[in-house]
Amino acid sequence: MLGTVVVTGAAGNIGSVVRRALRSEVSRLVLLDRVPLQVEAANEVVHTVDLRDAAAVEAALAGADAVLHLGGLPDEAPLEHLLDANVLGTHHVLEAARRASIPRVVLASSNRVSGFYPTAHRTGPQEPVRPDGLYGVSKAAIEALGRLYADKFDVSVICLRIGSFEEAPTEPRHLATWLSPRDAVGFCRAALTAPHSTRFATVYAVSANTRRCWELPAESELAYTPIDNAETHASHLTAADVPADPEAPQAGPYALPEFTLKHIRP
Repeated sequence: MLGTVVVTGAAGNIGSVVRRALRSEVSRLVLLDRVPLQVEAANEVVHTVDLRDAAAVEAALAGADAVLHLGGLPDEAPLEHLLDANVLGTHHVLEAARRASIPRVVLASSNRVSGFYPTAHRTGPQEPVRPDGLYGVSKAAIEALGRLYADKFDVSVICLRIGSFEEAPTEPRHLATWLSPRDAVGFCRAALTAPHSTRFATVYAVSANTRRCWELPAESELAYTPIDNAETHASHLTAADVPADPEAPQAGPYALPEFTLKHIRP
């Protein structure tokens, strides 16, 4: 059994699913979010915390054995907001982990750090980032912070480049990018329990989709093999049988200029 695990962003879509799954696998589950949460099990502790408050973050992480950092802005926004919530918030989590000697921090990154690679390109995490927008830039920055804390301060950090998290695919792009709830839990669990000899790793968290455009992690990086395949839902999606443009960005509409321009002052 895992010891004390802290989950930030516990009220979010992934946080809510992971919370239910990990509840029986940890001795204590500490749940953080900006919105109030209610205790649902005897081993749960909840804190209403803004990740921009470094002192509050440090107090909430005290005594933890691992941190699953899911908190932050989840989509395109003005850069100053993303830097504040995502980058500064992640810095506070990593700094609290360093001060408390917490041996493992799992950071929720995103496939959007590499959204400008073409659809036909099977992208691996070792390749240079090509963010599709300001949100992707903020996630590339948190990966860089994780690398810094792993190299300089000996914190073991695993970055999960999360795919399109949905109960089921809702658009043709998801046939390549879908991350099912079951596989999301599997990746988070594997990242939390990976050997502490894993000083730093970045992996794509995506289901075993036939059309995926990202490399799955090797067992040496993360001992989890995804189970679900978006192809089982293809018959329910309009235009699922239309071949994707191999030269189009993996990000689809997120790569369009107007997606970001509306968040930049005129």
